[in-house]
Amino acid sequence: VQLQASGGGLAQPGGSLRLSCVGSRIHLGDYVVGWFRQAPEKEQEGVAWVGSLNGKTYYEESVKGRFTISRDDAKKAVYLQMNNLKPEDTAVYYCASGADESLNPAYYWHWGQGTQVTVSS
Repeated sequence: VQLQASGGGLAQPGGSLRLSCVGSRIHLGDYVVGWFRQAPEKEQEGVAWVGSLNGKTYYEESVKGRFTISRDDAKKAVYLQMNNLKPEDTAVYYCASGADESLNPAYYWHWGQGTQVTVSS
């Protein structure tokens, strides 16, 4: 099972990026998929998750209204649309799959390799 996160890069404050998470040998539609991030010298934190059957979503407080998580089960992908980016969003972003609707990374089993997001002018 592999998850691959992509779409990171450099964005200016106020800009946008769209991250993608694609699974191989796994049907992401069967799992809760979460996005997490880790900034230098900071602990990993959950950003958002999307439910498996109900499409329910949940966001960490600091990204509400700016980030949108969505899934396309036909493409076996989950996306994180990030708008109005701020310098404090700079981090390595990871996607992961699990069974529990939670931002606790302990509940996720399979992880992608991470994609760097840098927000700077």
